[in-house]
Amino acid sequence: MHLDRHLKKKQLTTKRYDRTIMRYRDDSIREEKMKLVFGALAALSLVASPAMSKTVLKVSSYLPPKHTFTRAVEAWGKTLEEKTNGELSVQVFPAGQLGPVNRQFDLVASGAADAAIILNSATPGRFPLTTLAGLPLSYPSAGNKSEITSRRLTELAPEYLSGEYPGMKILWMAVTPPLKINIKGREPSDLAALKGLRIRYAGEVFQQVLDKLGASPLPVPPAETSEALAKGIVDGATFPFEALQAFDLGPELNYSLEPGVASATFAFVMNQKTFDALTPEEQKAINETTGPDQAQAYGASWDQSEAKGKEYLEKNGVKIVTLSEDEQKKFHELVQPIVEAQIKAAAKNGAPAQAFYDAYTK
Repeated sequence: MHLDRHLKKKQLTTKRYDRTIMRYRDDSIREEKMKLVFGALAALSLVASPAMSKTVLKVSSYLPPKHTFTRAVEAWGKTLEEKTNGELSVQVFPAGQLGPVNRQFDLVASGAADAAIILNSATPGRFPLTTLAGLPLSYPSAGNKSEITSRRLTELAPEYLSGEYPGMKILWMAVTPPLKINIKGREPSDLAALKGLRIRYAGEVFQQVLDKLGASPLPVPPAETSEALAKGIVDGATFPFEALQAFDLGPELNYSLEPGVASATFAFVMNQKTFDALTPEEQKAINETTGPDQAQAYGASWDQSEAKGKEYLEKNGVKIVTLSEDEQKKFHELVQPIVEAQIKAAAKNGAPAQAFYDAYTK
């Protein structure tokens, strides 16, 4: 009996010992596993830390994703990534996600966006010198293609335009191909055919031109133009061909009048404090990918998009109507007083309006 109890006690002790050994062994295994996990996390943190230090520039675009300018900024962002080995990138917020067209400058000024595409005519009176580059029949003697006008405006920006963009670094300027008057319903065989038509416009100059033509200018946001045409709120709209395609206005139009009325000017700007906070390498990458050369390259892509936009209209059955030489002469005489008045108005506060205009159209 005593021997049996002794054996049983010994067996129980052995089992407890075995369980203890197993427990310590399991704890040891868990400890080793935890060491591996923590080691892996530490390794990941070393890999992730550079990613966490990457700079992502938040860029606002009121334009749709397919617009030439939006795509150009996205392509620019990819170039920056390549030049900085992924340390600097761009995130574009298109279609006015961060704010409407007339708030783009303020988004950058407040720091809500690091950079933005600004349509100068969306805020009348704010950029009096810049908008002179979009006046009717006003372009360099070399021609009115966007690659020419955009480069010239960017070249002149440091000397003449910096005061209109306080706290901003101008990356490049852009001038559209001349905007056309695009009509639904009535064929514009001559200027008289425009009388009484309600036409969506972009900016003060276009308003004045349409008034001179006897039309009724209506301020409709670009993204709402298709619906306005469909509902009969407007009879037409001023856009270049490429924008008509970007906003898919072809199905709502019947005619497009050539030559173009005037151009719209844009500024692609960056918050100066944001730029100053970048590393020297990042600043160098931005400087090397902006300025007159980039403006010319972008303008060339805009010219290509303009040609594609014209094809898009023709595929949608839109007829391109060209004014006769006599009607074009009438138009020139009609808009010349507007050009002169705009230059005079821009010079009111002592700004070198005439000097800038002469330099631009040289």
